[in-house]
Amino acid sequence: MARRKYKKTESTATRIKNWTISIALAVIMFCGLQSYSASSLKFAQVSDVHFSTGNANTTYKLTGESSKLLDDAIEQINETPNINFVMFTGDQIDKSFEKELSAFLPHAEKLAYPWYVVFGNHDTCIGGYLTPDVYLSLVRAHNTNFTFTTPYYSFVPQKGYKVIVLDTIIRDRITATGEINKEQLKWLDEQIKTSPKDTILIFMHVPIVEPYNSPSHKLLNADEVESVLTKYKNPIAVFQGHYHGAKISQKDNILYVSTPALVSYPNAFRIINVTNYRKRVVFDIKTKETRLQNLQKLAKILVFGTTIYSGEQQDQNGIYVIKKK
Repeated sequence: MARRKYKKTESTATRIKNWTISIALAVIMFCGLQSYSASSLKFAQVSDVHFSTGNANTTYKLTGESSKLLDDAIEQINETPNINFVMFTGDQIDKSFEKELSAFLPHAEKLAYPWYVVFGNHDTCIGGYLTPDVYLSLVRAHNTNFTFTTPYYSFVPQKGYKVIVLDTIIRDRITATGEINKEQLKWLDEQIKTSPKDTILIFMHVPIVEPYNSPSHKLLNADEVESVLTKYKNPIAVFQGHYHGAKISQKDNILYVSTPALVSYPNAFRIINVTNYRKRVVFDIKTKETRLQNLQKLAKILVFGTTIYSGEQQDQNGIYVIKKK
């Protein structure tokens, strides 16, 4: 009887031991898979610098102080660790002259991270010498990381992510509205189609979704562009400028982020951290204002309503989640 009792106790202890080991291994494997599947990407978006070599401010833009504001933003970005890249989303310069771009570029060269540019309506104009080809050649000469020869392009900053830069500028007439032609729409469609498992980060100047209504600045074929994006289930985030206003809105798997201007109130840019998990992508968006508070106070005086530019609290800082399908 004693022998049988001993065997039963031993069998029970062994089962408990094996069960404990199995649970521990399962937890370790789960944590390992979670750690393996999650990857992060951090970048800065700086929009509407409107850099100017002149000393005068305009109606609501501190163009005369643009170099100081730019240097402050660059210093803040350089002080931020682990940034993968910086994207200027249009209107890097206020007037489309080669001397203005040549003056802007030495400031951008101070960035400690790779940086890229999007065309804005102030960067080139109809009939001007500063054509897209000349503009891009000057950028390449000052930025060894930038090798692109066309106004729209794409690259992979890290596995699991794809950056798509769009050109929204109309160059056959003087206008602040924007448009994406059929050829570029087809290219955009193909770029997303060939990256079915990637998180798509789109950068453009004229926004698809307006932060506020402005018929004289809108993207004329926004519906067409949005119809391309909604075909896909990828987590997609679109980073926009042009309106000088902050706004964040989400439509299912697409996040639209309008970023305020550096040259006008609230004189800010954004730092975005994206974390790619197995079942969701999390965007941690932070607005960074200039540390030149005397200039920000002046910029605030120049605008009639501040909220339209600074946005509500949820348009400035927030965590946004896109679930994977």
